[in-house]
Amino acid sequence: MNPPTFDVVRGTAASRTLLWLAGALVAGAATLPFWGESSWMREFVEIACYFIFAMMWNLLAGYGGMVSIGQQAFFGFGGYVMLMLGNFAGVNPFVAIPLGALAAALIAVPVSFVAFRLAGGYFAIGTWVIAEVFRLSFANMSAVGGGSGTSLTALRGIDKAARESTTYWMALACVVAAIALVYLFLRSKRGLALLAIRDNEVAAESQGIPVARMKLAVYVVAAFGAGLAGALYFVGNLRISPDAAFSVNWTAFAIFMVVIGGIGRIEGPLVGAVIFWALNKFLSDYGTWYLLGLGLLAIVVTIFFKQGLWGHAQQRWGWSLFPTQRRLAVHDAPAAKRSMPLRRPTDLELHPHAKHQ
Repeated sequence: MNPPTFDVVRGTAASRTLLWLAGALVAGAATLPFWGESSWMREFVEIACYFIFAMMWNLLAGYGGMVSIGQQAFFGFGGYVMLMLGNFAGVNPFVAIPLGALAAALIAVPVSFVAFRLAGGYFAIGTWVIAEVFRLSFANMSAVGGGSGTSLTALRGIDKAARESTTYWMALACVVAAIALVYLFLRSKRGLALLAIRDNEVAAESQGIPVARMKLAVYVVAAFGAGLAGALYFVGNLRISPDAAFSVNWTAFAIFMVVIGGIGRIEGPLVGAVIFWALNKFLSDYGTWYLLGLGLLAIVVTIFFKQGLWGHAQQRWGWSLFPTQRRLAVHDAPAAKRSMPLRRPTDLELHPHAKHQ
């Protein structure tokens, strides 16, 4: 009997179905500016910014184990770079969106030299202090309006409908790019190394994983995504100020979305962003009651759904739209085929001593 065969399985039936559905959904969503209302496009841009920022915080903390409460530093930096390129350098603001994200990734390299000297809770507080340094620095720059901020004048000559449509298409492209970037990264060998570092840095380093280099790579990628979300948000908002760009509320909202949806899962920030947008849309007029409701929801989820809403669904029903784990599938080998056709044995074959008798 031949031994069984083994295959490494990455995808699932649900993930393969999702791939086709996602392609159809993106193609249909791309046509929204031709038949939808402008308010729908503005709402989508807002959800996209929430989702991208939460996705990058989830990559940093949920997968990398580096809990930061200062990611708004790169959010605001990307927004300000976009504005300065548009207002002062004559760059099209839509072209300046990825350039702002790239600038946030570049500034994250020297910032990491300071942040990585800290660990645990000190790292979290240190990133917050770094974000405050960014806020105070831009608040003292008169060229960009100082503490009161300034407006994005580079889009002044563009028609409103064209501006909103282009912003919507940019948001859609950024969402697809963010999901693809994180998904491909986590499915690669570097993704496996990142999970090993999160579980135990000492054990990962003993197996030859370059821990410092991997943590730096994840930190830079998360800063790029945060800068992308910031540049996109302020293109849609048309105005920026230090208090709005570097507010700690951005990281607080990201933590809320990731915890509600499910930390350490790609689907978690997506579910959390939709829930947070809905709560913010329909309940924000209730003032302090709205904030109390957010806190109460977070407490209920952390007590009864410790892995988040999507994590609970995945654990109970096996849902995995973006599978990153590798599973070993065992297949029984088929029986060996006979090379000769079957025939009835002769009497001599049945009784080999008959001829002697």
